[in-house]
Amino acid sequence: HVQLVESGGGSVQNGGSLRLSCLASGYTDSTKCMAWFRQAPGKEREGVATIYTHDNITYYGDSVKGRFTISQDKAKNTVYLQMNSLRPEDTAVYYCAAERFYCSGYTTRVDYWGQGTQVTVS
Repeated sequence: HVQLVESGGGSVQNGGSLRLSCLASGYTDSTKCMAWFRQAPGKEREGVATIYTHDNITYYGDSVKGRFTISQDKAKNTVYLQMNSLRPEDTAVYYCAAERFYCSGYTTRVDYWGQGTQVTVS
């Protein structure tokens, strides 16, 4: 089993930056993909970014390309989401997620979820 704990959310002005962190613990070697999803009020949860843990290959959703960067520090078992040029439409609860086999980008394929952290852009 894998436990995920997010941190770093908060409130920021339009155009500002935040960095989210996700600390993984447990049997982390069993996961091939780490990801960030987000869910805005009244909307479905959507994929934001993914990273393969063995080779750092990344993928981004169209709405965040060029603004967000996903990265990992394997020594710290931590995945980051650097968010720049934030917009009000980025306001959501951001969830860290892990998939055991590959980065599908689908919520139904996620094996482990964090509890979420709120990001508010105004």
